[in-house]
Amino acid sequence: MGYYVRVEADVNLYVEDVNPGGGKPILFIHGWPASHKLFEYQFDQLPKMGYRCIGMDIRGFGQSDKPWRGYNYDRLADDVRGVVEALALQDFTLAGHSVGGAIAARYMGRHGGYGVSKLALIAAAAPSLTQRPDFPYGLPKEAVTKLIQDTENDRPKMLEEFGDMFFFQYITRPFSDWFFQMGLQAAGWATAAVATAFRDENVFADLGNIQVPTLILHGVHDKVCLFELAEVMEERIQNARLVPFLYSGHGLMWEEREKFNKELLAFVAE
Repeated sequence: MGYYVRVEADVNLYVEDVNPGGGKPILFIHGWPASHKLFEYQFDQLPKMGYRCIGMDIRGFGQSDKPWRGYNYDRLADDVRGVVEALALQDFTLAGHSVGGAIAARYMGRHGGYGVSKLALIAAAAPSLTQRPDFPYGLPKEAVTKLIQDTENDRPKMLEEFGDMFFFQYITRPFSDWFFQMGLQAAGWATAAVATAFRDENVFADLGNIQVPTLILHGVHDKVCLFELAEVMEERIQNARLVPFLYSGHGLMWEEREKFNKELLAFVAE
């Protein structure tokens, strides 16, 4: 079932709640520039095994409202809190992909992991997607600046090129079109604003505040959030375990979906 959750007076977020009567809920936060539909191959399978899968479209993306402001990590984490409270979620697994992983980490730090019993960081943009003077890993800031400029100048072309960068394995033209259309659902200003957030912000401090068991799933061929980020996350998060995906890029939830589902479910069921 799908419905809207009000997180601010004038901002409503779309939530897809599959198998709401199921046990062990998993709240998924998608990456840039997609929507909850990025987890289609999880939502198709996990509810069959009794799990409740909840996908939220972050503000500006998918079917959620698209306000002009509110795209920094703090506000996006507050939006997650709004969804958690509206659904009265307790003892749930929080799963974030790419920038959704950074938002999940900020939620853990800013909101003390409210309601979360386990955390899954999927190709996460953490602790910093971009290189910094004291952090040599990640993409050069100039590469993300170019993404922002391309978004503002020719967003469809940017989305097509980003799709080519997203996957390591071969994807069919229809699948590529599906991914492309997902990105087009977002607002251009939101696409640029969230890219600015993952260029300039970081979650170094938040990683140290994560107190729950954490599963790190990351493709070794990831060209967006480089694999070195996963190794740093494993070092900096207490009780974290890294599972490399040897045949995946940034889209491991599709590229190795059977392994992905198996690893995630085994973790949730522990």
